[in-house]
Amino acid sequence: MSSVFNNMAAPIARGVATSSLETGMVVKKAVSIVAPLTLRIIAECPVTKARACDLTLPHCTVSTPVFMPVGTQGTMKGITADQLDDLGCQICLGNTYHLGMRPGPELIEKANGLHGFMNWKRNLLTDSGGFQMVSLVELSEVTEEGVKFKSPYDGKEILLSPEQSIAIQNSLGSDIMMQLDDVVSSTVTGPRVEEATWRSIRWLDRCIAANKNPDRQNLFAIIQGGLNAELRKACLDEMTKRDVPGFAIGGLSGGEEKDDFWRMVTLSTDHLPREKPRYLMGVGYAVDLVVCVALGCDMFDCVFPTRTARFGSALVPWGSLTITKKQFAKDLQAIDPDCQCPTCRRHSRAYLHALFKSDTAAMHHITIHNISYQVCVSIMVNSFLWLLFAIDEIITLSSVFVSAHSDAVGETEHHRWSLPRLCQDVHEENVPLS
Repeated sequence: MSSVFNNMAAPIARGVATSSLETGMVVKKAVSIVAPLTLRIIAECPVTKARACDLTLPHCTVSTPVFMPVGTQGTMKGITADQLDDLGCQICLGNTYHLGMRPGPELIEKANGLHGFMNWKRNLLTDSGGFQMVSLVELSEVTEEGVKFKSPYDGKEILLSPEQSIAIQNSLGSDIMMQLDDVVSSTVTGPRVEEATWRSIRWLDRCIAANKNPDRQNLFAIIQGGLNAELRKACLDEMTKRDVPGFAIGGLSGGEEKDDFWRMVTLSTDHLPREKPRYLMGVGYAVDLVVCVALGCDMFDCVFPTRTARFGSALVPWGSLTITKKQFAKDLQAIDPDCQCPTCRRHSRAYLHALFKSDTAAMHHITIHNISYQVCVSIMVNSFLWLLFAIDEIITLSSVFVSAHSDAVGETEHHRWSLPRLCQDVHEENVPLS
């Protein structure tokens, strides 16, 4: 077993013993401590559940709705921390599994945590490593103890338990930590989903007990239940009994039908506390972001903007442009003439097209544009809500994305779906969930 994950001293839990759900296992619940987080609701849509908030965390106040770029190993691929700061990013993500493997929590802790290690002065959220149960499914095995992996780096067997996930995140010093949850693909059905749901609740209790920095780091619970409304409601009922600073909606955005996706989002936000932040995991397409704001979500993350940039795809309000295509070889326009990001102010489509053939700097420039685009979408929705615009304004904004069509300068994004019908459903009260 790898010493990085298995030989870390588990934090001493403070609190009282209690029997865990669905098993006879005994865990410890941490004593109640005031969380280093405040959520102030600035404006709310009078029709939908959309809201604009100020989320105050240890390193700065975040305006929500907010999109959070993903820096798996303590950096965004193709962009520096200074550039990310200049683009207005208020919070970004790091991956506990990968950072725990390389360079390791001991080194990062010596550098004053991940903030010091990557020289980032704003907020950080670290995931728990649980998603690797899905992304590295052939290399992992889940037991009540935790997740056993074969390292993709050297093939060694490692164990990630709830206690070890929190110990690593405590060393990283992130502003928001995620519980270790039992993650299954959103398209999985049957007993495995039920098992994962109840185990995630038990693991939440273990994570709460293991957190040695509750006065400095916020631990979020992750709602599971797959596409089963009964299980998801049971998970909501149990997890909201725990006094955690915030909640994430997990187990979605993994290939399920959009009708199933947004119904589970709606069910989740219907039962999450109004006074705490709601984080929808793995969602980053602009159209999804805007609609899920209307459904009551505050925070979003996705690798899509940076990953798609590495393939030459630039995000625009009418879809996306694949800059590597021949049609852009002599096009002297900016990616988006209305965009004020550094890439669009300085470079043409033709320049980026030429650069892509010989220099990785092209990916850097498109990454800057794509992150700027995502940040601007969040700011635009926030502004609408500040001004107390009605749902019609959000539908109008959303329809810009959905009504896109292929033409001489771009193509629609592959994830288009029937937003006008969805918005109509969202606009109506008491949409049935079954």
